[in-house]
Amino acid sequence: MALRLRALAPEFAIARLMPGEPLPSWADGGSVTMVTRTPDELSVLIEAERVPDGIRCERAWCGFVVEGPLAFTLTGILASVLHPLAHAAVPVLAMSTFDTDYVFVKRADREHAIDVLAGAGHVVLPAA
Repeated sequence: MALRLRALAPEFAIARLMPGEPLPSWADGGSVTMVTRTPDELSVLIEAERVPDGIRCERAWCGFVVEGPLAFTLTGILASVLHPLAHAAVPVLAMSTFDTDYVFVKRADREHAIDVLAGAGHVVLPAA
């Protein structure tokens, strides 16, 4: 399945907060923000520059969005992106929204990931 992915311009970070903690003010905004609360943690994926020093986080993630919207009846979307990256030993962070999927790779793996995705038949477009 060939997909069109668009690179996202900013660098991202994923922060881990305590599960009962309220959403901090810095976690509201940015070009892409994803918040997930579970019984074990509160995770916030957001532009790295928005995460204050002292917050437990993993920085230096670069993102790609699958051009959508994608119908819920489609299958294998993430698999067609994640499988070639896994085969190339590129660690990923994947997130989904109502309309589409996002895949993040470490900044050091960005160019390799683009080559791998193109080699798998996907089109990777530059950031808009």
